[in-house]
Amino acid sequence: MCGIAGFFGSTVSPDAAPALMQRMAVRLGHRGPDEKGIHSAPGIGLAHARLSVVGLADGQQPMADARGDLVISYNGEIFNYVELRERLQARGRRFLTGSDTEVILHLYDEMGTACLDELNGDFAFALWDARRRSLWLARDRMGVRPLYYTDIGGTLFFASEVKALMDVPGFVAELDPVALDQVFTLWAPIAPRTAFRSVSELPPGHMMIAQGRERMVRPWWRLEFPRDGDFENSEYPVGELGALLEDATRIRLRADVPVGAYLSGGLDSSLVTALAARLAPGCLETFSVGFRSAEHDESRWQAEVAERLGVANHRVFCGEEEIAADFPDIVAHAECPVLRTAPAPLYRLAGLVRGNGMKVALTGEGADEVFAGYDIFREAAVRRFCARQPGSVRRPLLFQRLYPYLPQLQRQSADYLARFFSAGSDELTDPLFSHRPRFRSTTAAKLFYSPALKDTLGTYDAAADLAAQLPAEFGRWHPLNQAQYLETRFLLPGYILSSQGDRVMMAHGVEGRFPFLDHRVVTFAAGLHPGLKLRGLKEKFILKEAARGLVPDAVVDRPKQPYRAPDSQTFSVPAARPVVDGALSDSALVEAGLFNCKMVEMLKRKALNGRATSFKDNTAFMGVLSTQLWHRTFAAGQPRRTKTG
Repeated sequence: MCGIAGFFGSTVSPDAAPALMQRMAVRLGHRGPDEKGIHSAPGIGLAHARLSVVGLADGQQPMADARGDLVISYNGEIFNYVELRERLQARGRRFLTGSDTEVILHLYDEMGTACLDELNGDFAFALWDARRRSLWLARDRMGVRPLYYTDIGGTLFFASEVKALMDVPGFVAELDPVALDQVFTLWAPIAPRTAFRSVSELPPGHMMIAQGRERMVRPWWRLEFPRDGDFENSEYPVGELGALLEDATRIRLRADVPVGAYLSGGLDSSLVTALAARLAPGCLETFSVGFRSAEHDESRWQAEVAERLGVANHRVFCGEEEIAADFPDIVAHAECPVLRTAPAPLYRLAGLVRGNGMKVALTGEGADEVFAGYDIFREAAVRRFCARQPGSVRRPLLFQRLYPYLPQLQRQSADYLARFFSAGSDELTDPLFSHRPRFRSTTAAKLFYSPALKDTLGTYDAAADLAAQLPAEFGRWHPLNQAQYLETRFLLPGYILSSQGDRVMMAHGVEGRFPFLDHRVVTFAAGLHPGLKLRGLKEKFILKEAARGLVPDAVVDRPKQPYRAPDSQTFSVPAARPVVDGALSDSALVEAGLFNCKMVEMLKRKALNGRATSFKDNTAFMGVLSTQLWHRTFAAGQPRRTKTG
C-alpha cells in the first residue's frame, strides 16, 4: 500500500520535474512512510511513497520493466499475484523481483489494458508506456483505492490524495458548490466530481488513457444485477458462498508482514476474523474500538468473539473528547466535508494497529452493501409494504422493529411513523425510492446556506443529478438490487471506503483489506435471488447461514447494531469548544461565504447545549462544521468564484 503522484505534459521542465515529484511524494508520506522514489523524463513524472508489505527487499517504485519502456507507480495489492506470476513464468516470462507490482508490468506487456480483467485486488496505478508515449491510469472495481487528477495548462497531474496536487504551480484549492450540495444530499460527491472545483476523481472500475492532449476515460468493470425475475434459483448455495469467502480471505492474508483484523463484535468482522484465524492458526491479532457511551459500545461482543476464536484482542476506547480533538484531522485526511463523526474512532483504531507494529488489517467492510444488511434496505421494503395498504394502522409499526436501538422511535404512534418514513407518499416507480427519506432528512442542512450560495446553486437538484446517471438497465432490476446499487456504487466508495476507510487507515500507514469486496464475492451476491439476502425483515440471510459454526450463534442472531459514534453531542463537552468556536465564528463564516451566520449561531447553541439530537440537526451541524474546517484547511485566503462548475 502506498501513495502515488505524477504528471504528463510539457509544461513541467525537465529541470523542475524531480523536485516537484519529491514534494508530491513527501505530501503522501503518511501513506508510504517506508521509502520514496521518483521517475522523471521529458513530459512525464512519476512519484511514489511506499508502505512495504509485499516484496520488502525488491519492491521499490516507480518500477520499470527490463527494457525500461514501461514504468509503473502503483498503490494497492494484487491478491492473486502468485497465481498470475506462475502463469506468466510458464509462458517464459522472467521476473526480477518478488513484488506483485512486476506482475502488472508483464501482464500489460502481453495484454495491454485488457489485463485489468485478470487482477483480483485493490489498486490505483499510473503506467507510463514510452513506446506509445501514453500514460495509463486505472482504479479497482469497487473504489477501494483513490486516484485524483487535474489539468493545468494542458498538463495532467494526478495523485492518491488531493493534498499532493497542492504543490503543483498554478493549483488553486476552491470548494465546488455543486459537490457540497451533493454531500448535503447524498453524503458524498458523485464521481468524478470532488469537493475541489478543479479536481476530478477517477471513478471506481474506470481507466484513463492520456496521449498528447487527449484524455479518454471509460469504465472497464460495472456492477450489474439480473433482470427482476430472471434469477437462476432460490436454493441455498451456502457452501459456494463459504468457499468464496474463505478463498477471498486466504489471498488477503498474503503479505511479507503480519496481517491483523478489525473486530467490531458484529457478524461481518467476526466472520472475517474466524476465517482468518482458521487459515492462520495461533498468530492472528485483532483490534477493536470501544465507546464510553453504552448505546454505541460493543465491547461485550468483541470480547466474546475473541475468546471463542482464541485470538489476541487489542482495544482502544473513544469518547467525546477524543472525537472532538481528532475531528479537524479527520476532515484534513478525508479532503471532503462529512456528515458524521464516525471516521474519528476508526482513525484511533488505525493508530492502535500501527502502534502495535502492524501495517495490514482485514475488515468486514462491504458485507452490508453486498448482502443487504443495512436498515435502509429493510426500511424500503416496509415502505413498499405500507404503500400497498396506505390505510393500515398496523404496518407502520413495523418501523419500530427496524430500529430497536432508537428508544425515541419506540414511543411514537403509527401515524407519526408513517409520516416520518414517508410510508405511502413516494412513487413506487421512483428510481430513488429506497433512499428518498434519507435524502430529505439530510437536505435539512441546506437551510443554513448563505444567500450567495443559494444563488450560485439556483435550481440544482443533487438527487435528480444522481437519478440521471443511473444505468439504462436500472429500471429492470429488483427493487432490492436497485437499492443495493445506490449504496454500493455511490455511498460505498464515496464515503465508507474513503472517509471511513482508506483515508483514516492510511493516515497511520495501515492498509485495509476487504474480503467481502473481492469481485468474485460481489458478482456471486449480485446474482442471488433477493430473498436469499433479505428474507422478510431478516437481513443478510445467506451470509448468516454461512457463518453458523464459525461465529458464535449469539453473534449471528443478535439484532443488528450499526456502527455509530456520538455526533453533535461530542461538541458539547468543554474540550471541544475551541474547535467549534474557531470554525463557526462570524469571521470564519463570512470569510468562507457558504453559510448564514445567524442561523448557524442558533444551530451552534443548540449543539453546544446538547439539544441537536435529531437526525436532521445532527447532519446539519456536522455538515456545516466539517465544511468550515475543510475551508480553513484547504481554501482559506484564496479567491472565490461565484459560478458553479
